[in-house]
Amino acid sequence: MAQETTPKVIRAYAAQEQGATPAPWQYEPRQPRPDDVSIEILYCGVCHSDIHFVDNDWNMTVYPVVPGHEIVGRVKAVGSEVSKYKVGDMVGVGCLVDSCRQCSSCNEGLEQYCAQGVWTYNGVDRFDGKMTYGGYSEHIIVSERFVVHLPDGLDPAAAAPILCAGITTYSPLKYVGVKPGDKVGVVGMGGLGHMGIKFAKAMGAEVTLFTRSESKIEEGRRNGADHFVISTVEDQMNQAAGSLDYILDTVPVEHDLNPYVACLKVNGTYILVGQLTPLNPPIEAIQLVLGRRSILGSAIGGMPETQEVLDFCAEHGISCDVEMLDIHKIGEAYERMKRGDVRYRFVIDMESLKNS
Repeated sequence: MAQETTPKVIRAYAAQEQGATPAPWQYEPRQPRPDDVSIEILYCGVCHSDIHFVDNDWNMTVYPVVPGHEIVGRVKAVGSEVSKYKVGDMVGVGCLVDSCRQCSSCNEGLEQYCAQGVWTYNGVDRFDGKMTYGGYSEHIIVSERFVVHLPDGLDPAAAAPILCAGITTYSPLKYVGVKPGDKVGVVGMGGLGHMGIKFAKAMGAEVTLFTRSESKIEEGRRNGADHFVISTVEDQMNQAAGSLDYILDTVPVEHDLNPYVACLKVNGTYILVGQLTPLNPPIEAIQLVLGRRSILGSAIGGMPETQEVLDFCAEHGISCDVEMLDIHKIGEAYERMKRGDVRYRFVIDMESLKNS
């Protein structure tokens, strides 16, 4: 590596066992490679996936785990083969830090669908077999291909969640081709949902927010929603039936999709980005068949699109609504997230780790 050296020991916050609150820990980073960028982490968003991994909800966690995949920082050193970045650049790292780089998905810039993708944390490095550790730390080393520029004009802290919550909602809306005049519904008003509203609105769509809480209406309006449906009120759901071209469902827990599917027009598309568990109750096929409706799943975005969404946000003045967090209060933040008590993303100021 050139310029400043990478720390020999990196301070971090890690969960040591299932359900344990992340606490101070340190580890030796892997050896930098010629294509690596060494990054001092300044901010890291707190995603609900972090909690799932800490609690081992998906039965795949390897402990200790250092969560965090919404990372913004400053380049401290670059390898001899790095051409896109230099020391001092403001950059971001999202959910991926590597892939096979050879399959059809990788060749199309869709690294998120590579069967050998390496997650930013709880992944296994393809070269040395070491576990990857995420953004609840002071430093990270990442291949140039999986680093993105932070455009001028974006607040670094508010931009961090764009690297997960942002790209997760932008990618499918871009894929289906949302355009001016389209009618888009957004289910859920959390970290993903509020970004989905902002993106759909910026693409020119007429946006309807589905929420169970009347208290979310004013928040939805502030983020750009045009119409509001209280999903627990049958009359309101009936009035929305057959009215939307697309519905973006951001709810991360098991819920009944059928009432929402009924709100699609003929040829409408239902986009799932939140729930990863089996659909229960099952979708009523008659709603799909008789309306030529489709269900579309989507996961984050590839590296070209991740850069694209940051540039889109800079162009349209879009950022995530965030609450800054001292890393020592991460346990409290997790409890608040489980209660839905955050508007809409916690972002850790890593100065709080350096000062610990």
